[in-house]
Amino acid sequence: MMLKRLYLLLVLLLAAANVAQAQNYPSKPIRIIVPGGPGDSCDMLARLVGPKISERLGQPVVIENRPGSSGQLGLVLLKQAPADGYTLACGQGGNMVIVPLAYEKVAYDAVKDFAPVSLMASNFLALVVHPATPFKTTGELVSYAKANPGKVSFGTNGDGSFLHFATELFRIQAGFSYLHVPYKSAALSITDLLGGQINASLASFNSIQPFVAAGKLRMLGVARATRSADYPDVPTITEAVPGFVSGGWFGMIAPAGTPREIVSLLNREISLAMKLPEVRERMKSFGLEIHTESPEFFGETIRSDFGKWGKLARDINFKPI
Repeated sequence: MMLKRLYLLLVLLLAAANVAQAQNYPSKPIRIIVPGGPGDSCDMLARLVGPKISERLGQPVVIENRPGSSGQLGLVLLKQAPADGYTLACGQGGNMVIVPLAYEKVAYDAVKDFAPVSLMASNFLALVVHPATPFKTTGELVSYAKANPGKVSFGTNGDGSFLHFATELFRIQAGFSYLHVPYKSAALSITDLLGGQINASLASFNSIQPFVAAGKLRMLGVARATRSADYPDVPTITEAVPGFVSGGWFGMIAPAGTPREIVSLLNREISLAMKLPEVRERMKSFGLEIHTESPEFFGETIRSDFGKWGKLARDINFKPI
């Protein structure tokens, strides 16, 4: 009985400490770790939202780029940081879901080690081909690939990458085979696609849109559930391959154990920042779609993606690197 009372007292004291901590938050600068280099989607989001949070909370928001090991370096730093709301990071589907599935040794558990704060944005993939190919539609490419197994070459940013998994999902759902050409980065894949060394690629829409606009690549479809309002004449891939939808997401995360009150406060502030007209306009120019959802929704998104891509990894018998 005495131990039970001591335990309850400890719980109450910790709860009171968390409330007091949240009431004084923030009292010093907030650091946002970007697990990638300058100019990537996480970097742009952090530098867009950070100043808005700083204005409202009255404390500096410092952006720190920590690229390395497909985002692992930055997320390990977040895991090791105090759970006090003063260190955050931009997490995405690649470094939080695909990397743990693709690599045998990863020094964090994306579900257990981090507290989802706010889903911020998503992008979608587009199916693009070199203009010299005869394919004018997704259906034409699929039909040719079925009739000519292994003849259509698809570039990705490496074995076990998000684009590799997405291409495998496309292959399975459409029922064809292809020649996989892995590169060290998505940019190198697009470079060879522009040069005609490979035939096709599933790539993030914002990365290929300028080349499509210039006529250097042909976009056959977008991996959305519905057509893009900005490109209503471009079919969805699912119109030819029912059910194929794929894209990435980006969100703010904190170390596990960050007080709920602080997580809620940050979620509210990020959501308010994302709704500002100037932020919306910049997001559109980046090719990103805004999401302002609860921490619980974000957490469920992470778990759902683990289920989806984990099943794919098993279906294709992918061996972690």
